[in-house]
Amino acid sequence: MFQTPFLRPERTAKQVFHWAVQQAIHADRVGFSEYWVGEHGTLDWESIPSPELVIAAAAAQTSQIKFGPLAHLLPYHHPATLAIQTAWLSQVLEGRYMLGVATGAYPTDAAVRGITDMSKNHAMMLEAIAIMERVWNNEPFQMEGQFWNAGYPKSDPAHPLRDTRPWGGQMQMAMTGLSAPSPSITFAGRHGFIPASVYAGNAFLRSHFETYREEMERAGRPSDRSAHRVVRDVVVAETDAEARKLALEGGLGLAWESYIKPTYKRFGVLKGLLHDPSVDPDTVDAEYLAEHVWIVGSVETVRQKIQAWCDDLGGPFGTLLVYSHDYIDNPEPWEHSMKLLAQDVAPQIGAPAVAGVA
Repeated sequence: MFQTPFLRPERTAKQVFHWAVQQAIHADRVGFSEYWVGEHGTLDWESIPSPELVIAAAAAQTSQIKFGPLAHLLPYHHPATLAIQTAWLSQVLEGRYMLGVATGAYPTDAAVRGITDMSKNHAMMLEAIAIMERVWNNEPFQMEGQFWNAGYPKSDPAHPLRDTRPWGGQMQMAMTGLSAPSPSITFAGRHGFIPASVYAGNAFLRSHFETYREEMERAGRPSDRSAHRVVRDVVVAETDAEARKLALEGGLGLAWESYIKPTYKRFGVLKGLLHDPSVDPDTVDAEYLAEHVWIVGSVETVRQKIQAWCDDLGGPFGTLLVYSHDYIDNPEPWEHSMKLLAQDVAPQIGAPAVAGVA
């Protein structure tokens, strides 16, 4: 699951937090493999500024599922501080933690930190990663960077320093891609990070798959699609009609109409979702999305749609990340959809099977 979250702006912070934690607990209970949490400082529909708090709260109430921010926006954190915090959380979760990182896409999130020129965000992210990796080495250094100064003190035998290495000695990292070709997916392949793609049509995904494969091979690493995460909307119910009603009349339909569709249009993503390039993006409504963009239906219908999707992509990828939506007022049908997807649909996806539904 990808808990962006897409929750109505009138939801209180307490409601958002409680929903995100409860969704994680339910995802763990029904067999999801991963739970990622978005970070945004100013957005009203994507209203979790501190994913690590959700992850920490859910960690104590789950046992199997892996967690990660998707993603910490590196230009907006001091990298040494973030390195210490994320390494500690990885130690708390003992192997159930992954770190997603990104540059930040929204000007308001940048402006609140005093950044008015986002053209430097990519360079800031690269420097931040370099600093974080040095902190995680747990060895003394001192540096003055272009954007930050950082260091690690020498240990005093009389006052030993706490171990700041991630659990297992290495941090598993992920990076999201929102464009094609994607510099983030290129970076992920070059450095062996997990690639995560927001669904924007199969041509878009094929570009990400190929970019990642090429960069992994250039770096001398074996590459297949099992590392790839793809984010998409999926709703399952006992019948096609029930699933369609849950999607169209629930939080999914509302989020797309009020927030996601305008956002995708602004970022140039919407056109890639159209099954026919002659379709005018302005005419796209919830009925069109339910038919051509979301995966909606009974267990068998969703199985067929996911299988056909993977076949058209030339085979399966690693992990399907399902967006979470606002079903706070009546969570049971949505939670049942999660259970059907994890327990009834995923095991039926063909050979080789999708590595996991998350």
